[in-house]
Amino acid sequence: MSDASTDTVVQSAPALPGAHAIFEPGNFLPRLDAELSGLDQPRNIRSATVAALAEARAAAMADIEAGFLGHPRAARESVRAIAMLTDGIVTAIHHVATTHLHPLRSPSDAERLAVLAVGGYGRAEMAPASDVDLLFLTPYKITPWAESVVESMLYMLWDLKLKIGHSIRTVDDCLRLGTGDMTIRTSLVEHRLVTGHAPLAQELGTRLWSELFEKTIPEFVEAKLEERAARHQRQGGQRYVLEPNVKEGKGGLRDLQTLYWIAKYIHHVDRAVELVDLGVFTRDEHLAFWQAEDFLWAVRCHLHLIAGRPVDVLSFDMQVEVAKRMGYADNAARRGVEYFMQDYFRHATRVGELTRVFLTELEARHVRSAPFLGRLFRRRRKLKAGFVDQHGRLAIQDEAAFVQDPLNILRLFEEALRTGILIHPDAMRLVAANLDLIDDQVRSDPEAIRIFMDLLLRHGNPERSLRRMNELGVLAAFIPEFEPVVAMMQFNLYHHYTVDEHSIQCVAALAEIERGEHPEDLPLSSEIINEGINRRVLYLATLLHDIGKGRPEDHSILGARIARRIATRFGFSPEDVETVEWLVRNHLLMSDVAQKRDISDPRTLRDFAKAVKTRKRLDLLLVLTTCDIRGVGPNTWNNWKAVLLRKLHQETAAALDNGLEELNRDKRQNEAKRSLRHLLIAKGWEAREIRSEISRHYDAYWPGLPTETQAVFAQLLHRIGHDEIRIDLHPDTDRDATRTAFVLADHPGIFSRLCGALTLMGANVVDARTYTTRDGYATAVFWIQDAEGHPFAEDRLPRLRQTILRTLKGEIVAREAFATRDKPKKRNREFRFPTHVTFDNEGSDIYTIIEVDTRDRPGLLYDLTRTLAANHIQIVSAVIATYGAQVVDSFYVKDMFGLKLHSESKRLSLEKKLRSAIADGAKRAEE
Repeated sequence: MSDASTDTVVQSAPALPGAHAIFEPGNFLPRLDAELSGLDQPRNIRSATVAALAEARAAAMADIEAGFLGHPRAARESVRAIAMLTDGIVTAIHHVATTHLHPLRSPSDAERLAVLAVGGYGRAEMAPASDVDLLFLTPYKITPWAESVVESMLYMLWDLKLKIGHSIRTVDDCLRLGTGDMTIRTSLVEHRLVTGHAPLAQELGTRLWSELFEKTIPEFVEAKLEERAARHQRQGGQRYVLEPNVKEGKGGLRDLQTLYWIAKYIHHVDRAVELVDLGVFTRDEHLAFWQAEDFLWAVRCHLHLIAGRPVDVLSFDMQVEVAKRMGYADNAARRGVEYFMQDYFRHATRVGELTRVFLTELEARHVRSAPFLGRLFRRRRKLKAGFVDQHGRLAIQDEAAFVQDPLNILRLFEEALRTGILIHPDAMRLVAANLDLIDDQVRSDPEAIRIFMDLLLRHGNPERSLRRMNELGVLAAFIPEFEPVVAMMQFNLYHHYTVDEHSIQCVAALAEIERGEHPEDLPLSSEIINEGINRRVLYLATLLHDIGKGRPEDHSILGARIARRIATRFGFSPEDVETVEWLVRNHLLMSDVAQKRDISDPRTLRDFAKAVKTRKRLDLLLVLTTCDIRGVGPNTWNNWKAVLLRKLHQETAAALDNGLEELNRDKRQNEAKRSLRHLLIAKGWEAREIRSEISRHYDAYWPGLPTETQAVFAQLLHRIGHDEIRIDLHPDTDRDATRTAFVLADHPGIFSRLCGALTLMGANVVDARTYTTRDGYATAVFWIQDAEGHPFAEDRLPRLRQTILRTLKGEIVAREAFATRDKPKKRNREFRFPTHVTFDNEGSDIYTIIEVDTRDRPGLLYDLTRTLAANHIQIVSAVIATYGAQVVDSFYVKDMFGLKLHSESKRLSLEKKLRSAIADGAKRAEE
């Protein structure tokens, strides 16, 4: 050992049971010295050091990982053990650099070096693939000796494949840079001596607190909170983003670390538990902090171990793997991954509550400025007795008196909504600590029910109170049936929110319509609301429509029973109870009929009208369906769905108002022919040509297409040659789709080839019709959207036309082209959508409806239509409904003789072939 080593303080971690000896420098360093004693070349010394450390580190990491997998939901010991292991590595490398590579016999005062851990490493928290952030600290200036030591250390750390973040600075540098750069200052808050000259590290700590930290507390707090808000915005702004970032997302580790940074900056605490003694957190709140931190670190560690690199986003494919490793199992009701994500979101919510509590404490101590702007521009409203305005927040005047009456809990939210004042976190803490006051007696109390219904109906923005009540557990306490869906994730690509958040988003969508915010986008819903509707029934049904989710039973049926119980408890009249129950049971009915059935088929409309029975229910269901779709997530609602729902409502309303005989097929055919005749006359067609056009189509052609589309076909068919292919591409902005119409000589499989051509261009088919004329021409029309759910851009239409023509001429074989394009994205592979194939001979008077419900992929529609064509099945129309990674394709078909598929044996044989086509295509996509 050199003389310089007497100033070195080695701060490696104590040995853990079963850990490798590298944790104990006293044992490891003498053995390492012995290995290096015969070497004199720096390169050989470095190589031998790296080899010894790599072996020791691998063994230690294997021990740590094995220990972690023994308690896979708790990572506290593991993240500290990895930090201790890193301390040992850094200590050993520093030892080799200062004693073997660059020894100093008589170091000057300037030739001192302290190696400090900063950032997460400084906090002694490291995931398996975390960066190693080091600060090399020198007294006055960076000497050639210090540069040499640092360079040698870095080379050895890099050779160990560690990702190093480093800086080499003097104490004065740290103070100067920390003053001007908040990131550097934050990392310095968490500095910790690993090895080297201890007095130098102590000097840095003393000067940081006295010369920088103590003088800049408000500035630091504001900066950290602004940084937190910006980070949340980058991550999507929602706590319930379904692929959350464990580190950076709302309610994630960084939020907890922000609390810790601020606490340390203000209170000089080293551990969160010290905040209890300071009165910042209660014991229960600290326990929640501790549990959330442990859980989130476990998730992050599993992500790193699965990926073998730093990964912090819980993508869908990762969620399944992490859930398995953490011991979450599937059952009959739900998948293990859904239980795992429900726990994740509950912890994230708790982190949000802890943040609010802590910020209140800062405001109370005037460390952080309260949000005055809101009060500045808000007309002050007189508060009801028992409530006070504290720092611009709604606070409780007398906590002891408040808890004497449990209804005060609901009154708090009512007063906040009435006045527009945010609730003070101290009031939230009091509520959260006294949820047991909301018992069965309170749940049935007429005044409590009155307050709750007023929250929904009176103030115009019920989602604000619902969301806060939900986060604090009040909603689940007042409606216990709601508790199972709190933070419940739906593991699919369709729903963007958890079930409870989706329900609140739907209520928010309803309130927006009532406030008149969407008269152009939602003219029918706005009209229904404006004309008057049973708001109590509609709001309660909207809140409760998914309350039955997460159980083995059909959620609509179970939810209806639960909703009946709640509406009865709320004192609704028998008629209103009946309507709430009916709406919850049938909340998917209108959406399913509009998106999965041909609503030009009179039988479809007749059956739907019989199910709805009354115009009142039809109106309520239309608004509920609209809010349900809009509450799924951004961009889920579009003009295509709007047009389908409006048409279904319009046709059904006419039938309910004028009698079901309005849905007579002959009557609709005559109306369609009359409309086309008028349109062609307006376009200058001669009477003889119009008669010829109308007579060339079979009866089925007339009710199935809009008059404008029939006019397009008339133009395409006009004087067509037998070998001609005519195409019309037209952006249908009213429906958010491109209408693609084809006319060509009919032959088997034409529909399938058209599907293939469109899919090759990245088109999503949402609706399709195909008919054969009496003189042997196929008239096919598809409504297609691009990947974003919009009409194709004008500049893409020429290439789309060219691809279609080449495919129809046989120059492109769709099946071969799909081989390289049909692969599912990795993040989507874990979604399970069991294939269902159903045959319905009752849903249409003249067609069999084949419904295929399975996982979506680009070549699926082509494979299905090709299989049907190969089995001599004539497709008349196809309706395509896509729900994220799931698709429901409904085909209206006849057999080769123009009849329904009556033979059960033929249906079973066809089902087997369709399933085989789906499985073969999926297998091809995976290869």
